[in-house]
Amino acid sequence: MRTQIKKILVPLDGSSNSFRGLDFAIHMARECHATITGLYVAGIAKPRTNDPITPLEKILLDNAQKIMKKAKLKSAQKGILFFDRVTYGDDGKRIVETAEKHNFDLIVIGSRGMGAAKEIFLGSTSNYVLHKSKKPVLIIK
Repeated sequence: MRTQIKKILVPLDGSSNSFRGLDFAIHMARECHATITGLYVAGIAKPRTNDPITPLEKILLDNAQKIMKKAKLKSAQKGILFFDRVTYGDDGKRIVETAEKHNFDLIVIGSRGMGAAKEIFLGSTSNYVLHKSKKPVLIIK
């Protein structure tokens, strides 16, 4: 059975590695006629709806907006439909949850390439997603 790739999830944090993942996802999306959703995870607890926005939240949301604008432009230049999504919490968990909840066909994630020694001590989002996701994961170095 052939798997059709129609929805690609690309976690973006603004790093060159995350945009390298986006570039590869754009290439794949062109080949498969797929759409891309960029996911920015703000590493803080989700604010309550009635609370005023904090300075930290404003900085994170402004950063997310800049990243998504750049990603949307890159995608549009190649004729790819790009959707953006911002969420809160632990990045690895939120990526896996979003991929499952919204039925993405593939996760394309850039690796920071810290190396095995640092990864043992610091952990790695791409490593977490690779091992916890039930969806296919492509790690771009």
